[in-house]
Amino acid sequence: MTAKSATLDAPMPPSASEAQPQGFLMPIVGGAALAHLLNDMIQAMLPAIFPMLKANFSLSFGQIGIIALVYQATASLLQPWIGLYTDKHPKPYLLPSGMVMTLIGIALIATAGSYPMLLVAAAVVGVGSATFHPEASRIARLASGGRFGTAQSTFQVGGNTGTAIGPLLTAAIVIPYGQSAVAWFMLVALAAIFVLYRLTVWVLHHGKAKAKSLAKSHGEGLDRAGVIRAVTVICILMFAKFVYIASFTNYFTFYLIQRFGLSVQHSQVFLFLFLAAVAAGTFVGGPVGDRIGRKAVIWISFLGVAPFALALPYANLLWTAILAIAVGLVMSSAFAALVVYAQEAVPGRVGLVSGLMFGLMFGIGGIGAAGVGELADKHGIVWVYGVTSFLPLLGLATAFLPNTRKKKL
Repeated sequence: MTAKSATLDAPMPPSASEAQPQGFLMPIVGGAALAHLLNDMIQAMLPAIFPMLKANFSLSFGQIGIIALVYQATASLLQPWIGLYTDKHPKPYLLPSGMVMTLIGIALIATAGSYPMLLVAAAVVGVGSATFHPEASRIARLASGGRFGTAQSTFQVGGNTGTAIGPLLTAAIVIPYGQSAVAWFMLVALAAIFVLYRLTVWVLHHGKAKAKSLAKSHGEGLDRAGVIRAVTVICILMFAKFVYIASFTNYFTFYLIQRFGLSVQHSQVFLFLFLAAVAAGTFVGGPVGDRIGRKAVIWISFLGVAPFALALPYANLLWTAILAIAVGLVMSSAFAALVVYAQEAVPGRVGLVSGLMFGLMFGIGGIGAAGVGELADKHGIVWVYGVTSFLPLLGLATAFLPNTRKKKL
C-alpha cells in the first residue's frame, strides 16, 4: 500500500512527468487489476445465486438466461459508446461514479421481491459494469510503459480472479442466509469506489503525459478493408470463446448437479476451480503475446483447448474437474491477445476499442447464456454441453486475421 499511495498521491507538473522514464507502473496497473477484481467479484455473484433465485422465484432456465442477458446486454450496448465519448472528452470521475451504480444494483438484488425487479437490478449492475471496463482498461494501458499485453493481462487477471472468488463468497455468505445477504457485497463496491477514486487522482496528474508518450509507439494500424476483415474474424472468435465460457459461468453448477448429483455448495467449488484456471491462463496470455505475437497466442488458445472441450462431456466427475481446469487455462489466454490486437489494429482509439471488446464479451456472453438456457429447457443441460464442446474449433478463423505489425527484415 505504501508504494501505491506514494504513486497515487504525489502530484507532479506535466513537464516533470514527461521527463520520467515511461516504465511499467505496477502500482497503477495493479490498482486497476484490484479494482477489476472487486468489480468482477460482484458480477460473479449474480450467476452464482441463480440456483437460489430459480428456487425462490420458481424460474425456468430460460428466465435465468434472460436475467443474464439483461445484465450483459446493458453492459455491452453502453460500453462502446462510453469508450468513444471518453476518447474525445475524458471523464476521469466516471470510474468511481459508475461503481456507485453497481452499489445501487446490489441493494436492488438484495431486496427484489419479484422477477421484474430482478431484471431491473441486473440492468443497473450492467450500467455500472459498462462504465468500468473501457476506462479502467485505458488506465492499465497508460501505465504499461509499452508492455501492452502484460498490462492488459494483469488487468484482466484481476477480473478473472474476482470472478473466481465471487462464487466462493456467495456459497459462504449468501446461499446459507438467503437473498438479503447479497447486501454484504455492498462493502466490496465501497472498497472499489475508494480504489477507483485513487486511480482517478493519478490520471488527473499524469494521464496526459503518459498518453502523449505512448502515442509515439503507435503503429500504422490496418486500412479500412483490413479493419473490416479483422473485426469479422474477432467477432467469430469472441462468439466461440464467450458462448462456451458462458455455458460454464452460468450453467456449470446445474450440469454438475444434474449429472453427478452434487449439492449447490459443492458445485460452487468446481466452478471456482474452473474460474481460477481462467484467471491463471489470462495472466500468462498477455506477456506471452508481447514475446511471440498476438496471433500465435490466439492459435494456441483455441486449437489447444479443442481436445479437452470435446472430451469433457464424456468424463467422470474427477476428469470433469481436470478437463474444466485445462479448458479454463488454455482458452482464457486469448482475451488479452485479442484486446491488444484490436488496439494495434485501430491505434489512438483505446476507449472505443476497449469498449467494443468488453462490450462484445458481455453481449455475446449474454446472448449465449440466454440461448444455452433455452436449449437446456428443451434438450437438457447435459445435451447442451455435448453441443458447445465443438465451439473451440471455430478458432480456425484465426488464419484470416491480418497482421498488425510490419515484418522485421
